[in-house]
Amino acid sequence: MGLGFGFRVGARAVGGRAGDRPAAFRRLRRSLLALLITAAVVLPLSAASQPRIPAPAPAVLAPLTAATLEEAYAANRANAAEASRMAEAHGDRRRAAVDRALAAPSRTLLAFDGRGSGRATEVFGDLAHADRIAVLVLGSDTTLDTYARFRATATALYGQLARDAPKGTRPAVVAWLGYETPATISTTVLTPTRADQAAPKLREFIRQLHGITARQAHVTLLCHSYGTVVCARAAAGPRVDDIALIGSPGTGVDSAAALHTSARVWAARGGGDWIAEVPHVRADLFGTSVGFGTDPVSPAFGARVFAAGDGGHSDYFTPGSVSLANLARIVLGDTSEVTRA
Repeated sequence: MGLGFGFRVGARAVGGRAGDRPAAFRRLRRSLLALLITAAVVLPLSAASQPRIPAPAPAVLAPLTAATLEEAYAANRANAAEASRMAEAHGDRRRAAVDRALAAPSRTLLAFDGRGSGRATEVFGDLAHADRIAVLVLGSDTTLDTYARFRATATALYGQLARDAPKGTRPAVVAWLGYETPATISTTVLTPTRADQAAPKLREFIRQLHGITARQAHVTLLCHSYGTVVCARAAAGPRVDDIALIGSPGTGVDSAAALHTSARVWAARGGGDWIAEVPHVRADLFGTSVGFGTDPVSPAFGARVFAAGDGGHSDYFTPGSVSLANLARIVLGDTSEVTRA
């Protein structure tokens, strides 16, 4: 009996009839399909169990509102301090240092969980009074151990927003690490499994966000790499006003319309981003979807494509970059000034 599976290719990756495609392209497609099948059915070495870092259960919080924000921040800092002490006693000085930094008096954590790879949701700005809120959703290999990179991204964006915001506008940024991200070298990064697990959590967080802000804030999801798959899965949930997909491997749907959202959908890819070399394919293997289909920057997807400069996969939030300037314009609603690709 042969293997049975469905196979789809994004419009940008193919183009034209099968007979018109160069032989090299057809060989590449066959090689990719073989790779996807192998990756989907072979247990990777990275799946081996990792030592568990002890940490307390997350703090028990009152429902998040503008009035309870400071209480939540204090409780989560205390929890991070306890996690740091436990990690230090366990001999993991790296995690202890990360947790200790998150426990600093200046940190404003809406959520914290030091167990396993860790979770954290951090606020930059005055969330209770913000009228323009950006929620950052990043992708693979984002954990507490790599959280400093995520925080640098959030602070760069907040700095740009603070500089560009018109008088009277109050921006805020939320760095949302609310799910277990896949490792870059793993089978999970090829499937929507982690995104399917994350989407309900992101939807619930957006609901909470609307309950925290004193007025009806404009909410933008800024989604990078595998985070674009997460945002696509969550897009049909509570109201968001804009969704920006950057450095995306695909979203798992064929078009922006298939996201079933009233939000404006934007997409960009830097000229030096290696993700451009990833063929936009989707295959159904033994009941599991592998790959993410149509390229969000392709005309077939139907997003508003904007310029991201010549940067690489990790450069979208580099201070002074074209991409960061355009992302800030989207968050602030200055969409007529967004430069198009």
